[in-house]
Amino acid sequence: MFKNLISDLNKLSNPAKAKVLTRFFKTGKGEYGEGDIFLGIMVPDQRKIAQKYSMLATAALKRLLTSRIHEYRLVALLILVDKYEKSSKRNKKDICGFYLRQAKEGNINNWDLVDLSAPKILGDYLFASDKNTLYNLARSTNLWARRIAIVSTFNFIKRGRFTETIEISKILISDKEDLIHKAVGWMLREVGKKNLDQEIKFLNKYASKMPRTMLRYAIERFKNKDRQNYLKK
Repeated sequence: MFKNLISDLNKLSNPAKAKVLTRFFKTGKGEYGEGDIFLGIMVPDQRKIAQKYSMLATAALKRLLTSRIHEYRLVALLILVDKYEKSSKRNKKDICGFYLRQAKEGNINNWDLVDLSAPKILGDYLFASDKNTLYNLARSTNLWARRIAIVSTFNFIKRGRFTETIEISKILISDKEDLIHKAVGWMLREVGKKNLDQEIKFLNKYASKMPRTMLRYAIERFKNKDRQNYLKK
């Protein structure tokens, strides 16, 4: 099954699209995606492959996740999300543990890999569990661990819980990475969609300390006058 999956993915490779994705995901020397290799396969096609091979064993997923080929890793995570959603409570715990190990080993290492998996696996599992895992990730020296921490709370936001998003945003407010600025601003904007008062309360206190990109993402849906008032801070 593993070899068939690899064969199916390789058949879909598109060198022209691969070049575009290589630039888009910043794979140059010193950039956040350095070393990533792309086949040029679009996400909808990867989802179809993931559905076809949804029964792939965890050991095979591990092999995919250690590959430098981006699409191999994303398909593995899409399969893992599917496994998690269909699993019993006990198996969900095991899958969450596997996910955290892959994050620690650096195999979940680009923003799309994080965004398409963290809320659905880690966010879902930790909603009713100890949140210290998220706070520890937020304080990590690893860029992707920090992004996992804040984006996982998207699951909480959808359920009307904002505490962790707000607290992790405070931890990350001085972060140096643009990808964290964007993620925090995005999550604050999502909080505002559910509870605008919560977002405004945060902005009124911290807007002057927020990196410009973080603030811009957070206030994207505001009226122009309100956006300008916050940007002046």
